[in-house]
Amino acid sequence: MRRYLKTLLRFWGTALASQTEYQLNLLFDLLAMGGNLAGSLFVIGLFFQGGRSLGGWTWPEALVVLGVYTMLDGVASTVLRPNLSRIVAHVQEGTMDFVLLKPIDSQFWLSARTFALGGLPEILGGLGLMGWAAAVAGARPTLVAVGAAALLLLASLTILYSLWFLLATTSIWFVKTWNATEVLRATLTAGRYPISAYPNSLRLLFTVVIPVAFLTTVPAEAILGRPSLRWLLAGGGMALGCFALSRWFWWRALRSYTSASS
Repeated sequence: MRRYLKTLLRFWGTALASQTEYQLNLLFDLLAMGGNLAGSLFVIGLFFQGGRSLGGWTWPEALVVLGVYTMLDGVASTVLRPNLSRIVAHVQEGTMDFVLLKPIDSQFWLSARTFALGGLPEILGGLGLMGWAAAVAGARPTLVAVGAAALLLLASLTILYSLWFLLATTSIWFVKTWNATEVLRATLTAGRYPISAYPNSLRLLFTVVIPVAFLTTVPAEAILGRPSLRWLLAGGGMALGCFALSRWFWWRALRSYTSASS
């Protein structure tokens, strides 16, 4: 772990040095994040006109869900997209051989080689919205609630990464599959709203088939001071299962990979 942490710091230090050469881009990224968040707030606000609720959630409670979604989308923009989009290029150009020959886990290298500063404002904005909305909703943080929220947020990050990596891995067989991640991203936008706001059939889909509920709604419950042991165990189990599946699928894909030198 110490060697991997040292390698990660080297990776991200190099990425930071190269991206800070264009500081004006950070301002544009901040403006884009503000525009996207304002648009999301406007759409959610339409559901609460006239004092209505959304699936039993009040306005500030629904904003906690939106804050979790915004933070996750920022993580995807910062780490997942810049790294996993390059898997296709490595397969097409034959440079995957050099990745596999490195004395480090190939999945780690492909997942953490670089990062983009553009997603950081979204991460910070999501965290800020979560904290502010939870306070407005009257959440009283306790040691149990904070611990449960931290674990469920970690689980949601693991699930999100696993889903992205599973799709990126399919490029070993089908090179032009990166557009499928845009389909995934569009599907995950359902996480902007509490899962109880959807019909029963979609709730089942977004809980069992595509774990959108574990990405946003379940962590939001814990942030609001309503942690559930059942959902904590289910979220942890889903995260471990998704990560194990991504590991197995990657090694299964490598068996089918034909290197450029063979």
